[in-house]
Amino acid sequence: MTGSARGRTGGSRYGEGVPLVVAAVCPHPPLIVPELAGAAAPELDDLRAAAAGAVTRLLAAGPDCVVVLGSGPTTGWIIPPAAGSLRPWGLDLTVPLGPALPDGEAVLPLSLTIGAWLLHQHRVGVRVVGAQVGPEAAVGELGGFAGQVHEYRPRVALLVMGDGSACRGRQAPGYDDPRAEAYDEGVAKALADADPDALLGLDPALSAELKVAGWAPWQVLAGAVRAVGGDWRGELSYAAAPYGVSYFVANWAPA
Repeated sequence: MTGSARGRTGGSRYGEGVPLVVAAVCPHPPLIVPELAGAAAPELDDLRAAAAGAVTRLLAAGPDCVVVLGSGPTTGWIIPPAAGSLRPWGLDLTVPLGPALPDGEAVLPLSLTIGAWLLHQHRVGVRVVGAQVGPEAAVGELGGFAGQVHEYRPRVALLVMGDGSACRGRQAPGYDDPRAEAYDEGVAKALADADPDALLGLDPALSAELKVAGWAPWQVLAGAVRAVGGDWRGELSYAAAPYGVSYFVANWAPA
């Protein structure tokens, strides 16, 4: 499922000191790492190709800094050196956030670990930092966090990590929920249309019931894009639920 469209986020503020923000949205299943997937790796080849393309387009915008944004145990910034580990999922692999491994233990949540892994498949060449949003974060707190993105660097690229519902069929981690398909279709349309209002309008209670790991990161993305304003263009390059969990890959950029 692919598509592209343009969305309007309010009055343009370019030329007034507001940073240019580009974004890529990717999921964070551990099986996206081929070494972990083993014989099942080809099942996610299309997802890997879409994610690689999304990161390529993100870096091609020439940002000063890449912020890897995803869900985590708390809300706050993670500044390198820091790293995540895939040992809990059966692969002895430590992934640094940035070019160097830290001296201490791995601290990145899964979302940022996979985001860092995606970046390491490319030649990045700019500073990388992490941002995690906790499960208890309120909508207002997420909006404030989105504002901090703009204070961090003049030109910020957001790599937003988050899965859709985990309730697409009996094989899904959250079993089958008839509400999941319509929810995911709404997210896919919002990502294709670069529509921050649609993402901000997602029901937090329903998102939790459907085990949507991407809800809070998408809220921060939407708030950051709304703060920039202007016309934005979205491109949805992947939307599927191969294991009962919905995965989306998309790019947003100023139109």
